[in-house]
Amino acid sequence: MSLDPTVIAIPVYFLLIGLELIAHRYQSIKSYRLNDAITNINCGVTSQVTGAFLKVLSIGVYTYIFEQFRLARISNSALTWVIAFIAYDFFYYWAHRMSHEVNLFWGGHSVHHQSEEYNLSVALRQSSTQTIWTFIFYSPMALAGFDPLVLLSVSGFNLLYQFWIHTESINRLPKWFEAVFNTPSHHRVHHARNPKYIDKNHGGTFIVWDRLFGTFKQEEERPTYGITKNLNSWNPVWANVSHYSDMWKEIRTIPKASDKVRYLFNKPGWLPDYMGGYRAPYDVDLKTYKKFDLSGAKSVNIYVFAQYLVLLAGTALFLFNLEAFENNLVQKAVLALIIIVSTVSFGAMFEGRKWASVIEVARLIAVAASLIYFFPAIGEENLVLIGILSYTMLSIIWVALLRKSIVHPVTIQV
Repeated sequence: MSLDPTVIAIPVYFLLIGLELIAHRYQSIKSYRLNDAITNINCGVTSQVTGAFLKVLSIGVYTYIFEQFRLARISNSALTWVIAFIAYDFFYYWAHRMSHEVNLFWGGHSVHHQSEEYNLSVALRQSSTQTIWTFIFYSPMALAGFDPLVLLSVSGFNLLYQFWIHTESINRLPKWFEAVFNTPSHHRVHHARNPKYIDKNHGGTFIVWDRLFGTFKQEEERPTYGITKNLNSWNPVWANVSHYSDMWKEIRTIPKASDKVRYLFNKPGWLPDYMGGYRAPYDVDLKTYKKFDLSGAKSVNIYVFAQYLVLLAGTALFLFNLEAFENNLVQKAVLALIIIVSTVSFGAMFEGRKWASVIEVARLIAVAASLIYFFPAIGEENLVLIGILSYTMLSIIWVALLRKSIVHPVTIQV
């Protein structure tokens, strides 16, 4: 079983999301939309699944530096863990800050900021590529001699801490607490697209780094959430590549090679002066601003939600049993791909894509085929085999009945 605290905490995440949803319904607060919340979680699903492969890079490099170049070896103890936790948060601050201030790095981190809502499901909206750009920031800990297992532990608990601050249910906390720790109020500022809030409050657990290095901003009024160029999609794969796509289009228009390099490492929005210069963020007009809310018909939403529960169960089993796939990379890759395609299919159904029903039927067949092929014991259990085939056929029939509804999504003004 995986020892990653963020994986172990998955049931708690969903319990707290459910409690927040119930509380907001009781208080008549509209903070959740099915399409947005599922897309948030889908980004988390794709992040965890791709992380099963990318962690080989990040942890592998850290371990190599630790084994070959460490200046000392720090013995593991409770005090070591506390020091490592504080040190990790310090380096997290700089990795996080650079993810906002370097265009290339923002391509990875922007995924976390794309939702126009602010609730606990947003905490799960994680990038699949960010670790490629930021894992090197923690190498000083390897040089200092912190064990890779300690790094894994403190990084997991740092991410766990940040879950609860993604909420509007908690207003301000005692001054002494907000002076030291990151809080929902501080982090709402961080997720805002209001110009005065952008690139503020980068700390993970501790807000003291922002106070020390000049990036702290107090919450003054309710923020407008999201990014300056809305994603306008429920596709989690597109969410992960959209900024890189925009970068590719723009960098091709820049004539000078030196400016192409500067474009990669300057702030998002930068262009050479002869092309207009820096494009500063702007305040949205709340009187005319409308959130993206393209949604499937009610019957389609019911289907997606039902299938999504099955996907979440399957993803949890995949993540909790990663060790079982270590000797079969093909099996691991195919199952990961099916999970990612599933998230794309659900997004396509919300958006009413013409190809949504085709990819969904293909997905259902692929799920059944992969289960039977990779787990031969299933074929020996007649009831289980019959159950899988029956579920697949009934789902395909359900999709066929919904085909016309799928291609007629509803745009809801929010």
